[in-house]
Amino acid sequence: MNKQQEELRKKSPVQIKNKKAAFEYFFVDEFTAGIVLTGTEIKSIRAGKASLVDTYCYIDRGEMWVKDMNISPYFYGSYANHEAKRERKLLLTKREINKLEEATKQPGYTIVPTLIFIDENGRAKVDIALCRGKKQYDKRQTMKEKEDRREIDRAIKHY
Repeated sequence: MNKQQEELRKKSPVQIKNKKAAFEYFFVDEFTAGIVLTGTEIKSIRAGKASLVDTYCYIDRGEMWVKDMNISPYFYGSYANHEAKRERKLLLTKREINKLEEATKQPGYTIVPTLIFIDENGRAKVDIALCRGKKQYDKRQTMKEKEDRREIDRAIKHY
């Protein structure tokens, strides 16, 4: 990911993160994908009413799908409102899908969404990562590093 893309993500009015993913997995490779949404779904995302908890991606017949992504029904939606936890198609190039499919055939690898954001054109995008699961001792090490960073930040603020 280049510096310009990171700046656009930071400027995005909506940033829905999967905080648990960084704790549970090592990120091997990251991709940005579009999401196929209905009208009320994009309105709910712009309102920040989405969650990536326990969400994962899978490949079926050469297409990437995200499962268990919760996008709350739009408050002002009528009979045309969407289902909250339906499967949604992700838009990636054929080359990226093939690369991810080969990588997930190896044991211990999975694909996890890490961030939903709105790009400069107003479209919802999702960052997905090819991940390798952490062992228990890796998780303890991550917690220790996080705690150390917090202590350093506190010490800097006091001076």
